[in-house]
Amino acid sequence: MAITNKTMLITYSDSLGNNLKDLKTNLETHFGEAVGGVHLLPFFPSTGDRGFAPVDYDQVDSAFGDWEDVKALGEKYYLMFDFMINHISRQSKYYQDYQEKHDDSAYKDLFLNWDKFWPENRPTQDDVDLIYKRKDRAPKQEIIFADGSKEYLWNTFGEEQIDLDVTKEVTMQFITDTIKNLAANGCDLIRLDAFAYAIKKLDTNDFFVEPDIWELLDKVRTIAAETETEILPEIHEHYAIQFKIADHDYYVYDFALPMVVLYSLYSGKSKKLAKWLQMSPMKQFTTLDTHDGIGVVDVKDILTDEEIVYTSNELYKIGANVKRKYSSAEYNNLDIYQINSTYYSALGDDNKKYFMSRLIQVFAPGIPQVYYVGLLAGKNDLELLEATKEGRNINRHYYSNEEIAKEVERPVVKALINLFTYRNQSEAFDLDGKIEIETPDNYSIIIKRSNKDQSVVSEVQMNLQECSYQVFENGQEITF
Repeated sequence: MAITNKTMLITYSDSLGNNLKDLKTNLETHFGEAVGGVHLLPFFPSTGDRGFAPVDYDQVDSAFGDWEDVKALGEKYYLMFDFMINHISRQSKYYQDYQEKHDDSAYKDLFLNWDKFWPENRPTQDDVDLIYKRKDRAPKQEIIFADGSKEYLWNTFGEEQIDLDVTKEVTMQFITDTIKNLAANGCDLIRLDAFAYAIKKLDTNDFFVEPDIWELLDKVRTIAAETETEILPEIHEHYAIQFKIADHDYYVYDFALPMVVLYSLYSGKSKKLAKWLQMSPMKQFTTLDTHDGIGVVDVKDILTDEEIVYTSNELYKIGANVKRKYSSAEYNNLDIYQINSTYYSALGDDNKKYFMSRLIQVFAPGIPQVYYVGLLAGKNDLELLEATKEGRNINRHYYSNEEIAKEVERPVVKALINLFTYRNQSEAFDLDGKIEIETPDNYSIIIKRSNKDQSVVSEVQMNLQECSYQVFENGQEITF
């Protein structure tokens, strides 16, 4: 199934029910036409990071189901899968073979050897400091081979996630085989997780290294195109990088929108929101929430540094049960540039403000992505957070079938389902159409979306300070 201009749900296989069969049943039973696509977060056997340390892309974790269950979802919804192009689990057959056979392994070039990467007498401390890294130390991990010898491999993320050397033929073959397998099993869109880290090059910061990163992306796009699959490069950084990717005609993420919307609803001011919506490309997926925290780095220079600090402080003040320590080392936070909270709780569990945030998302350029907790207007899960001491688990509640049936009866959730159903069925949100934005005063915003021939016009009028809104299509008021 090709990508369609309909709302995409982001979910784990065991978060809306126990497994993939439950997920399909719950989607069909409770959400009607509100969902058009599903981003199925990593469902492969994995040894860490909630699926992001894959052992084998050829299998579905048996706890979730099998490939037939995945394909069954794909009969109604377009599907996005994750491909961790930067790394793979050290429990994978490739790593295990390398560990056992060392230089005789067919996979010895699959991994990026830290020791062989650097010239003699390097890296210096300056070299290590230059690297754009996720840890407060050099991104390397020791490997002890079966013969007792030791070397170091690149290791950007968690201990289980060993970096791949994407410059080698064996790795490109692995990438090709993986993409073909994902496409054969129903994937329409591949999310290239952590791709900006994949290129390592001397005397650079090893993050989004140009022009090499474009050569890698083009190779992957060519492979994917042969299987009629598209790719979505995933990157959390300054919006200018997203715009560069968009200029190369890739789908991109709008990771800046979450903080812009929070700032607008906290302050009641509309100008920054209007400016961002006017700048944004149409070929994108919008987010307010994902399986990670609320990104702060993405909004730099869209909001001033003072506005970013204000928004972060308000989030901790207004947000329901949001504490700074939940985004700290005490709760194993991987990324200091994210704040851990559900979006609903970030807005103080306020139904009206939360619905307005989704209205803004629906009218923004692009295709909305809605995280499963967000679709159910979920509160922070402090019980799971404290049980695991994992900061991001505050936004990773496991919903039982019974709980879902109860949650969808809440008025705010019913309104959200109606809103996304309207978004999916109205021609006004044509990606080849037009967006017009007005700010009659500092607190008001009017957003108009129309299709290519402008025969259908949908308009939302908002006063962010008064927390009021009206929606019209071709002059007729729409209620949710």
